[in-house]
Amino acid sequence: MVGVTKSYPGVRALEDVSLTVLPGEVHALMGENGAGKSTLMKILAGAEHADAGEIRLEGVPVFIDTPQRAMALGVSIIYQELHLIPHLNVAENIYLGREPRLLPGIVDQRAMRRAAREVMDSLGADIDAGARVGRLSIAQRQMVEIAKATSRACRVIAMDEPSATLTSHELENLYRLIRELRGRGIGIVYISHRMDEVFAISDRVTVLRDGKNVGTSAIVETTREAVLRQMVGRDLDETFPKSVRTLGEPVLEVRGLNRAGVLHDIGFEVRAGEVVALAGLVGAGRTEVARCLFGADTCTVESVRVGGTAYVPHSPIAAIKAGIGFVTEDRKEQGVILSRPVRENITLASMGKVSRNGFVDGPAERAEAEESIQRVGVRTPSIEQKVGNLSGGNQQKVVLGKWLETAPKVLILDEPTRGIDVGAKLEIYQIMNELTTRGVGILMISSELPEVLGMADRILVMRDGRIVGELDRARATQEQIGALAVGGRANGDL
Repeated sequence: MVGVTKSYPGVRALEDVSLTVLPGEVHALMGENGAGKSTLMKILAGAEHADAGEIRLEGVPVFIDTPQRAMALGVSIIYQELHLIPHLNVAENIYLGREPRLLPGIVDQRAMRRAAREVMDSLGADIDAGARVGRLSIAQRQMVEIAKATSRACRVIAMDEPSATLTSHELENLYRLIRELRGRGIGIVYISHRMDEVFAISDRVTVLRDGKNVGTSAIVETTREAVLRQMVGRDLDETFPKSVRTLGEPVLEVRGLNRAGVLHDIGFEVRAGEVVALAGLVGAGRTEVARCLFGADTCTVESVRVGGTAYVPHSPIAAIKAGIGFVTEDRKEQGVILSRPVRENITLASMGKVSRNGFVDGPAERAEAEESIQRVGVRTPSIEQKVGNLSGGNQQKVVLGKWLETAPKVLILDEPTRGIDVGAKLEIYQIMNELTTRGVGILMISSELPEVLGMADRILVMRDGRIVGELDRARATQEQIGALAVGGRANGDL
């Protein structure tokens, strides 16, 4: 890609960006949210058209005006936001639009499922080709998306945050697949905010900042600190700015939380000003605990107290009234309304503050939204900007702003920094510190162990729907957490 420039009304998304990917190379593309990475890949995929510049495949200029044209030329894109049809099965999603036929108009279902199984087997994914996609976990859907891309004859594959929902075992399968594709001479563009991944799998890294290419380096010739400096334009003093505080009385007390076949006798407490992390593998029951406490899923409890007052988790409305906020794992589906402006999203959970007699008080709503975006640092042209047009990090800050408007006693954060850049992560950590300083208790779910160790005061490890261990942050290690999560002991012995 040579000299690519792209503008939107009031925004220069890309300015004279060039990117060269070699055959059999894994080329990492990094940058903060809003740096232009996704826009560049959308242009490569034919989903967006550049204002200037050109694309060359094997040295030959090509015109990619549609996604179909990109696929015909051997360019596949795996987007961060999955593009699957929930009511179709795995095989139908993988071969959508190119199904094998017995006769014109009649799909060869047997051949299609056989081919899908072969693709899934090559990924090391134990997923039934006939399973309906809507019933799969997020991690399984991600593997289907990868299978869909790799089932085609490709010259270039771009992967946008492909590991965001994968377990360590699934991540190893992904690495193995990438090595196989690299061995076939396929060029891979790998977009990730996870520095360890980039340095583990990539050959070169290109950094974008504010829509410009600020440098390309061989991985063996650069460092994490140098890449971070290119991304944010400054040195980051701390990765996890954890403040030291005196903890208060319990603001969340849970006893005997159960959900048939899912959760078993869960009990813990979170004190004012404390960050308690739920760690464990995907499927351990962490998100289910959060959803039950928020009243989104049916459960039974012996007792739950919020701020010393008894609370029955039977609905999200009851949870909000009790003083619980919930930043969900899937912000685009459950955290924001992408088609609505920042203003409406900010006040969505606190309409009582900005309405009178059933009608929204426009000036009051605008004032609340303006104050909130300043508090959490949302970067947006205006409060009328649609949330879907913001970067992932700014969308997440809108979600945080929404819940801060409810003045929660307890804030549940499920994967609060998934898919966002290092600069936005630091800002969210600082918001967490500010909240705990004010006495808010935080229950954090995270699959990133450095984040757990860096931000939590206590760590509860879950396995098979049970809490199997508690670790103090000062003495906890990744090895101890991992051992408990898979059935070993806290000393790291399996």
